[in-house]
Amino acid sequence: MLNLAIPIPNVPGKQDFEIEMTMNGQKQKLHYRVEVFEWAECELVSDNRVDCIRDLVNGYSEDWEIYHIGAPSRHYIPLTFIKKGDWVRQHNWIWGGPADTPAMGLE
Repeated sequence: MLNLAIPIPNVPGKQDFEIEMTMNGQKQKLHYRVEVFEWAECELVSDNRVDCIRDLVNGYSEDWEIYHIGAPSRHYIPLTFIKKGDWVRQHNWIWGGPADTPAMGLE
């Protein structure tokens, strides 16, 4: 799959995006959320940052799932979420079939 990168500010907090695309005459509206977490927010004591990310998103809204884990810095980790229904629609639109697997498989 090809990717289109859109630079956004890397600031702590939550940023919601609604993107409407037209590809080969078909429109698709997708909802993303980029949230920049501070590593210090991780309550789990572990050297494994994947465990820390699991801890950070534990209890996160069930309407969203992790779509992309951005490049971590010393103090922050940016996570991109996609609305669950949008993930299925995007997968069907691009690959022409059902999305059986979670976006990032962190379960």
